[in-house]
Amino acid sequence: MADNIDAIKEAGLDQVIPFQVEPLDARGRAVQLGPVLDSILHRHNYPEVVSALLAEAITLTVLLGTSLKFDGKFIVQTQTDGPVSMLVVDFRTPGNIRAYARFDEDLLQAAIKGGNSDPISLMGNGILAMTIDQGKYTQRYQGIVQLKDCSLEEVAQQYFKQSEQIPTQVRLAVAQSLTRQDGGKPSHRWQAGGFLVQFLPDSTDRMRLRDLPGGDTPESDQPEHAEFFSEDDAWLEVQSLVKTVADVELVEREVSSERLLYRLFNEHGVRVFESQPVLDNCSCSEESIKSILSSFNPDEVIESTVNGDIEVNCEFCSKSYLFDAKEFSS
Repeated sequence: MADNIDAIKEAGLDQVIPFQVEPLDARGRAVQLGPVLDSILHRHNYPEVVSALLAEAITLTVLLGTSLKFDGKFIVQTQTDGPVSMLVVDFRTPGNIRAYARFDEDLLQAAIKGGNSDPISLMGNGILAMTIDQGKYTQRYQGIVQLKDCSLEEVAQQYFKQSEQIPTQVRLAVAQSLTRQDGGKPSHRWQAGGFLVQFLPDSTDRMRLRDLPGGDTPESDQPEHAEFFSEDDAWLEVQSLVKTVADVELVEREVSSERLLYRLFNEHGVRVFESQPVLDNCSCSEESIKSILSSFNPDEVIESTVNGDIEVNCEFCSKSYLFDAKEFSS
């Protein structure tokens, strides 16, 4: 990265910035989401607190999914007993994202009225699953961690500590701004920022840790066994630096990801790599849905038929597809 902060070339919004701090054996990714987040959240038109929670999940999934080096999917899903019972974020390499949430309207309104609309209260207790899918000819990898009185930041850190034995720090922040063009109605813009850094030493005098399957570390370089050490001086310094990151630095558009990285690590030298774009792109299509309906047995076709048609709505992008049920009658 440039020595002079004014010489930094900024990738902009909806771009994931991979980085490495070699003296601290740390690497990770940073992102600021804007238009992509607006597109997804405005399409669903969820209550504000639900949109904010889903935005956090989207940001976390983008940070994790962009580490994968193969064609496939990375899915983050929560199943909990709180007012927001499910969050699903589907990431398709190299950078396609889609997401939706399910919630109980009555429980949600009661939580808001009772002052319990923070993310931890909205999710309640349950599980968070991270699934890696490389296609139909490969075996899925799934890691599950308990969600109990913790945030998405905390559960992600817990996942890497327990399941992958990788010291990890995660920061997520979401904000909404109100803008008004001349003579126009006010409009809301969503913005979110995320920052993930991991201790992944290459030197032989430091322990080697396993990486997320399909992640940044080649499988051939993965150790057969690894132990978790949290007291390495380099990692302690990384943790101290990450604790100085304020929410406003993650979401403020004038504080780009590159400028944040420079502020944190310029004394050690931070190397940034080519940015990876994030796109609002659902994978549903008429052809794919027809293929699914063609596998239905006669009873399932009858059960799905209303007034001679079968209507299918995509929960991710809210697009509706209408088919003549006769197409699927045997």
